[in-house]
Amino acid sequence: MSMTMDDSIKRWTAKRKTALVIWIIQGKTTVAEASRSFDLTPSEIEGWVEDAKRGMENSLRANPLDIREQYEKQLKDLRGKPTARPCWRSAREKSAGSAGCGRSSHGAATGPRPMARK
Repeated sequence: MSMTMDDSIKRWTAKRKTALVIWIIQGKTTVAEASRSFDLTPSEIEGWVEDAKRGMENSLRANPLDIREQYEKQLKDLRGKPTARPCWRSAREKSAGSAGCGRSSHGAATGPRPMARK
C-alpha cells in the first residue's frame, strides 16, 4: 500500500481519519490493508467510513440537519421498536387513583391474584 501517512501515527486526528477514509472510498486502499498498516481494527476503520458517509449524506441534503438533530436521529434508529407495550388505563381506573397495568398504587407489581381454595 503506497500511503504518504506516517506509519507510526499515535493519535488519529479528524484530518488523518478523513484522508484514510477518502483513500478507501477512492479505492486506493482497502479496510484490511489500512488495518494491517496502521495497527487498527477493521471495525474501527469501518466505523469511520460509516460516519463519513452519514456526514456526506447530511451535507448534501437541501436542508441539512444540525448536529443535535443528527445525534437524536441516530439514537432513535439505534433504539428501534419500543420494548414494552403502552399501558392504557380506563377513565374509571384513573379517577379511582389506581396505578393500572398490574401495579398497585405504590408502584409494586401485583400480578394476577390467586384463586381462593375451597
